[in-house]
Amino acid sequence: MADPEEVGYRDPICRSEEHRMDSTRTARLMAGIPAHNNSLFHRVQFNVGDPAAWIEIDGSTTMLLRDIEVHRAREHATVDAVTCPAEHEPPGGLSGDRETATAQAVAELLRARGITRVVVDRSLPMSFAHELTAVGIELSYDAQMGVAERRAKSSAELAALRTAQSDTEAAMEMACRLVAGAEAAADGSLRVGDETLTSERVRHAIDTFLLERNYSNPASIVACGPQCADCHEVGTGPLRTGETVIIDIFPRNRSSLYNGDCTRTVVHGEISDEIRAIHAAVVDAKAKAIAVVRAGVTGEDVHQATIASLEAAGWPVGPPSDEPAADFVGMVHGTGHGVGLDVHEPPLLDLKGPPLVVGDVLTIEPGLYGKSVGGVRIEDMVSVTESGCENFNRLPEGLDWS
Repeated sequence: MADPEEVGYRDPICRSEEHRMDSTRTARLMAGIPAHNNSLFHRVQFNVGDPAAWIEIDGSTTMLLRDIEVHRAREHATVDAVTCPAEHEPPGGLSGDRETATAQAVAELLRARGITRVVVDRSLPMSFAHELTAVGIELSYDAQMGVAERRAKSSAELAALRTAQSDTEAAMEMACRLVAGAEAAADGSLRVGDETLTSERVRHAIDTFLLERNYSNPASIVACGPQCADCHEVGTGPLRTGETVIIDIFPRNRSSLYNGDCTRTVVHGEISDEIRAIHAAVVDAKAKAIAVVRAGVTGEDVHQATIASLEAAGWPVGPPSDEPAADFVGMVHGTGHGVGLDVHEPPLLDLKGPPLVVGDVLTIEPGLYGKSVGGVRIEDMVSVTESGCENFNRLPEGLDWS
């Protein structure tokens, strides 16, 4: 019988539940490209850029993938057996399309083993679903398959994340000091040597710094002044003295494949009283949220701690209207998210966020934003323990990096 959390997709043949229970033989399946499907990679621990599948039947696991990868997979993949599509060719032959052929071979392997029902995860490609149903195999969806096991990080995963965050902090310190050490031109723009210091120039410095340390790096956020009002604005153009600069860096280590994620805010020159007040509220909210984190509390509990702290300081939390007032300043996002092989993964620290488990690795990143003042966001990474959390961050939280 299907697990209560699974939603079954049954073929249209009418049969009694008793007969279905007697005749059903179940397997579990994850499929896709491990280099892009992090849940599949996590399960097999084998990084390859071609279609592949992980199959579990009666507690024994098999990886099916391209023939030229079989030998390497047998040495490194965390499965009991490795096979390739050519060993499971259906009567009509295999497609010339690699993904279709892999899906056809999976369906044939399962059919030949007498499998009538397959439990699948949220990432299963439609190509595999099509080939499975074409041979009469029923699909059941398990929403937590490939998710729950990624949340509780192992000691090796925690070590990889600590390293990634340490290197991310090194890049952050370099970037913040680059902004703080610039010279202000007469028009308020920042200059380093004879060149204007722009968002693009700082982003290039971050990219270079991380590339030399074996990281791939999506476009870091380097947003100044009014651009900070949009919390995900990447930032363009000259940076200016006296204005907030939000820097958010989230690189991926090319070897471990785990991510760092850190945000700091820097102001060159004089810091206004309003910006100081906003910064103080964000620092306090982050501390209050971190103090709540421990196994068993929910992501919503952590977010509610942020809300209570900011609202007590007089700042609203929640999405602004489509056309927010010119003087609107508030927090417009959740408190944070899980981090691992993806920079954004479960659990969310937001309304309806689930209970936290030991080994969850989270960002805690409150922020306040408005067109009139720019914005301030500060982000740390923590790992959940039974009684609290470990904070991976060591950088200062202040606005002055000179």
